[in-house]
Amino acid sequence: MKLIKLAAAAVSTLAIVGASTAFAQTTNLRIQSHYAPETVSGKLAAQYIQDITDMSNGAIQVEVFWSSSVVKSVETFDAAASGILDCDFTGGGYQTGKNPAFQFVGDIMGGYDTPYQQLSWLYYGGGLEAAKPLYNKYGMELIGWWIYGQESFASSKPIEKVADFQNWKFRSPPGMETKIFEKLGASPIVMDFTEIFTALETGIIDGADASGLANNVGLGLYDIVKYANFPGFHSMPSDHLACNKEVFDAMPAYQQRIMKVGMEALALRTALTFEKANAEAAAKLRSEGVTLSQWAPEELAKFRAAAQATWPEFATTPEAKALVDSHMAYLAQLGLVSE
Repeated sequence: MKLIKLAAAAVSTLAIVGASTAFAQTTNLRIQSHYAPETVSGKLAAQYIQDITDMSNGAIQVEVFWSSSVVKSVETFDAAASGILDCDFTGGGYQTGKNPAFQFVGDIMGGYDTPYQQLSWLYYGGGLEAAKPLYNKYGMELIGWWIYGQESFASSKPIEKVADFQNWKFRSPPGMETKIFEKLGASPIVMDFTEIFTALETGIIDGADASGLANNVGLGLYDIVKYANFPGFHSMPSDHLACNKEVFDAMPAYQQRIMKVGMEALALRTALTFEKANAEAAAKLRSEGVTLSQWAPEELAKFRAAAQATWPEFATTPEAKALVDSHMAYLAQLGLVSE
């Protein structure tokens, strides 16, 4: 009996030591964001970093590189996968050249109406299960999404209807957006997020698809051009946090959980914050003489038709087809597409 008690005590001690070791493990992460820290999204990202640090009692330590200061935005994913960084805090849409499937985790375009619908696909409509093989294929783990809602343009001329896209030179992210807008008569120019301000200022482009209205204000775009559309309709990108899979797998389970649950908190906080921030930005811009155009339903229908007609052109890999099928099934459930 004494030996049994001693053995049990030893096992208990080892368990306590093991648990203590796990909780004492410090994880140091290098994360790059394309946002500037003074933008609304930059501040939200900083809050997420503070949250995971506090919830882990300091066991998760993060060095953030803002405004794509280590590598270009489009290179962040590969930099994390290769170990130059640990995590990519940009978005899947930058990786469409690697695999068109990333379009459907980055920005489906012409699909969901609200961030809440798109987030519900990720967490309750099979999205995470559909996206996991795609990220894992490239040595990355998808931690979660944060979606600020529909984007608004910044333009040097009115953008009130589809016809206004004719010969309109604008900054576009890579991927499906360029195809959709080419069909509508525009001239999309793919350039890095950090180059938008200068390109507008020098007249290289007539307008930009940069971000939501409040973020665009933070970037100073409406100091240069005086037209926008609000509410937005064309693009609702999902920024992601994706980490090097080996780095993430080496983290204690409680730290992994903190990072993933923290992303769910960031997702809700982002959607709610931008509901308010965009409305405030709209009022401010109108008072400063910026013209905001709200599109008529028939014009919105023209865009949605062009966007949805383009989806099959990007469903050219098994991962892309799986994601499109998943989106279409869920969009049909929501009544946003016909089966």
